[in-house]
This record gives sequence, C-alpha cells and structure tokens, in this order.
Amino acid sequence: MERSEKALLLRKKGYNCAQAVICSFADVLDLPEEALFASCEGFGVGMGDMSSVCGAVVGAVMAAGIKNSSRNLERPDSAASTLKLSRTITKSFTEQNHSMICKELKGIETGVALRECTDCIQDAVKIAERVLLSAEEAERQ
Repeated sequence: MERSEKALLLRKKGYNCAQAVICSFADVLDLPEEALFASCEGFGVGMGDMSSVCGAVVGAVMAAGIKNSSRNLERPDSAASTLKLSRTITKSFTEQNHSMICKELKGIETGVALRECTDCIQDAVKIAERVLLSAEEAERQ
C-alpha cells in the first residue's frame, strides 16, 4: 500500500489531517505510532480554528523534524538541516496549492475551495516522502 493511501485510510478512521500524515510515516520515524498520534492531536482543523497552517503540512513538517533530528540534547546540531527540509516541504505545498492556510484551502472566506482535506493529506505525504527519502538517500551516499 502506498503511504498516501495509508494516510487516507487513517483519515477515514477518524485521525485528523496532521495525525494521518505523520502516522503514515510511523515505519520510518523510530517512534511508537501512539506517540506520533498523540503529538499531533491538537493540530487538526488548522490548529483548532481553520485560520492557521493546514494540519497535513504540520504533520509533514513534524515528520521531517523527527526523521532528521540528531536527538542530541547536549548538542542540538541538526536544527539547520531540519529547517531546510521544513522550508522545502512548506514551499512545495504552497506552490502546489497556492496556500498552506486551512481556511484559504477550504475557501471559508471566498467560497472557492483550493483543495479538499483528502487532497491536502495526499499532497503533504507525497512531498514529505520525496523530501525525506531524498535526504535519507543523500545521507547514505
């Protein structure tokens, strides 16, 4: 099953957009899926009221942080490279969808939806997958 298909199944199961995205990466994040699920619980519906960042983007950026972090509390030296991955994710998502703000994507003020939640989830997963896997590949070489 493709990762984006898994994310959509999780969404249908009741996960919010952030949870669906990050939990679809559970196999590569080295954290229990329950921890990923819990960490994203407050990031659905554009962080609670649709006026903030799309939860799918939040899940993708969180996945980048977890995947890329050195997890070294004494010398947190991975922040710059993680921010670069995050910028790539947010820029790609925004270029593809013309926004990463939930209420704009849903067309709350304009009446014209730019993207449905399921499409945002698929887009965020595919972008994160491309960014994280290419970073992982580069690291191995």
